[in-house]
Amino acid sequence: QVQLVESGGGLVQAGGSLRLSCAASGRTLSRYTMGWFRQAPGKEREFVTTISWNGYSTNYADSVKGRFTISRDNAKNTVYLQMNSLKPEDTAVYYCFSSRSWPGTNAVNYWGQGTQVTVSS
Repeated sequence: QVQLVESGGGLVQAGGSLRLSCAASGRTLSRYTMGWFRQAPGKEREFVTTISWNGYSTNYADSVKGRFTISRDNAKNTVYLQMNSLKPEDTAVYYCFSSRSWPGTNAVNYWGQGTQVTVSS
C-alpha cells in the first residue's frame, strides 16, 4: 500500500514563501512522475506542476510559473514544492500525486491527503 503524505502547509502573508513536501511510503516512487494539484474552496481541483522520474522535465501551470519550483529527491522518496511570492489566490488545499506516465495528470495512480495553504492579503 503506497501512501503519499504532504507536509509544510500553513498560513503565510502575501509575498511570503512556503515549502511543501510529499513523502512516499510503501514503495519507491523513483520511477514515477510526481506532482501537485490544488483545490480552492468552491473550485475544481487544478493542476499546479509535475516532474519526471529523473527530474529532467517539469511542467507548470501558467499561474505559478516563475514563482513555484518543483524538485525531487529519489533517495528520500520525496518531492518538494517551493512556493515563493505567494498570492491570496494561491490559497488552496495542495495535493501530491504520482503517475506511471508523463506528464501524468490524466493517469494518477496515488493521491496524498492534502495540505492547506492559506495566503493572507
